[in-house]
Amino acid sequence: MYIRPVYAGKGPKRVAYWAVVESYRTPRGPRQRTVAYVGKMPAAQRRGVAEAAGGGSKGQGDLFEREEPAWVEVDAQRVRVENVRAFGGPWLGLAVMRRLGLVGFLQRTIPAGRATAPWWAVAVALVLSRLCEPSSELHIAEHFYGASALPELLGMPSSKVNDDRLYRALDALRPHKASLEVFLKERLGTLFNLDYDLLLYDVTSTYFEGEATGNPLAQRGYSRDSRPDCKQVCIGLVVSRCGMPLGYEVFAGNRTDVTTVEAIVTTMERRYGRASRIWAMDRGMVSEANLEFLRAGDRRYIVGTPKSLLKQFERELSAGEWTTIRDQLEVKHCPSPDGDETFILCRSVARREKEQAMHARFEQRLEEGLQRIEAGCRKRRQTVGTVATRVGRLLQRNSRAARLFKTTVVEENGRAVLRWRKNPDWQDWTRLSDGCYVLRSNVSDWSARELWEAYMQLTEAEAAFRIQKSDLSIRPVWHQRSDRVEAHILVCFLAYVVWKALGQFCRQAGLGDEPRRVLSELSSLRSVDVVLPTRAGPELRHRCVTRPTDHQAILLHHLGFHLPSHLEQTPL
Repeated sequence: MYIRPVYAGKGPKRVAYWAVVESYRTPRGPRQRTVAYVGKMPAAQRRGVAEAAGGGSKGQGDLFEREEPAWVEVDAQRVRVENVRAFGGPWLGLAVMRRLGLVGFLQRTIPAGRATAPWWAVAVALVLSRLCEPSSELHIAEHFYGASALPELLGMPSSKVNDDRLYRALDALRPHKASLEVFLKERLGTLFNLDYDLLLYDVTSTYFEGEATGNPLAQRGYSRDSRPDCKQVCIGLVVSRCGMPLGYEVFAGNRTDVTTVEAIVTTMERRYGRASRIWAMDRGMVSEANLEFLRAGDRRYIVGTPKSLLKQFERELSAGEWTTIRDQLEVKHCPSPDGDETFILCRSVARREKEQAMHARFEQRLEEGLQRIEAGCRKRRQTVGTVATRVGRLLQRNSRAARLFKTTVVEENGRAVLRWRKNPDWQDWTRLSDGCYVLRSNVSDWSARELWEAYMQLTEAEAAFRIQKSDLSIRPVWHQRSDRVEAHILVCFLAYVVWKALGQFCRQAGLGDEPRRVLSELSSLRSVDVVLPTRAGPELRHRCVTRPTDHQAILLHHLGFHLPSHLEQTPL
């Protein structure tokens, strides 16, 4: 159907009326018949009739009750922009979550309950807030959510979001941690063709503000954040060789790294099965008990070793041929006597220069300090105990070069005398061992280069911790209850998954692997309300998205994301 004019009268009295006409087929060809005469009408109403007749309307109400006609006279002096909101970051994060299938999974998994705001949508809002503007739940409810385009993107008005509902969404999300990890492992592996043959494991800590008396895991221990005054929890994270997270566990803050290995390996195997994987861990995880546990289950590993183990390879360090695997880095393959393990000696020029500079600095400090103590003994009478204490403190502050000096404090003529000299054997050993370290593995079918490259992938786990602490602000933890702490860490984990997935999409699109820059670039996009006062009186309001710059348009084109031209206003 369509509309067409019907004319009546002649000459100056000729008037156009409008009719709704239907086209139909007959054996003799197409014919038209008039369905209804609608008389005279302005252009805006004619357009509504045309859309309704053509099937483009949602209902008959568009015929004569259209609020925003296509063409109106606007008072240009009173046109204004209102309600500017952050759009690019939340929209991009939500687009990545939808492409991952994470939004759909949360919709299917989290029970809807009787709340007017669905829990899955509140959980998505928490993850996107952590990705775009990490802050507390109170700040999200009172500032970020309403100042962003999330009400329109999620279909959940800001009046439905408050701090209590955000806290309850944490409670609704936390029980699904294991199922989320399993889903994401399969989904990420499919999307990015990931190979989980090498698992990288590392531990970090995050500290609390407050006493955290209601959380038994909050304890004081070794702080990677230089906050020994605060209670903390430890987080053990497992990632793939490209840094894609596979899972994590939360441990007590006073638990040492070496005691977490068996727990994390058992958990991952229970969740994903005991496939043929290689575990890579740094030297903080190494103990004979842990290695025996790995070997007992026919598990393969590549681990770092304590510096003291180098002494066993003094002869290999000073003789034999080294294999250069890249600029200023050499390795040497050394099988163990029983043949069950392989030791990889590594020698780095850059690392040697760094360690030599450190030893020289501490050596100078020690020598100057010993000279001052020696001079002080000559100037005034001191007891042996006092001088020995000062020497001990000096050696403790400069422990990296402490073994270079042989010191003795004796009493002569009623006063303490300090005697010291340098140990040439230690100097020879440091010159030989500086820049060297040892890797240990029971993988027999890999070359020294492959073992070293696999171990170096541990930097991906370290990078994951840096991103979660700096960009996603996992620290400090303000929650006091243990379940809320676990939920907070889960939200940070999901935000990091979105971060890494965006990085993989960038890599696939030929944009490198720097999601931080892409997220920052697109975060400048805004949604705005354009208010158009008409000469007839009513105001038209359109919620639009700002036009992307050429650079932003290129990024979106390569990533395969398409900006909406306008947004539907969420009913309040």
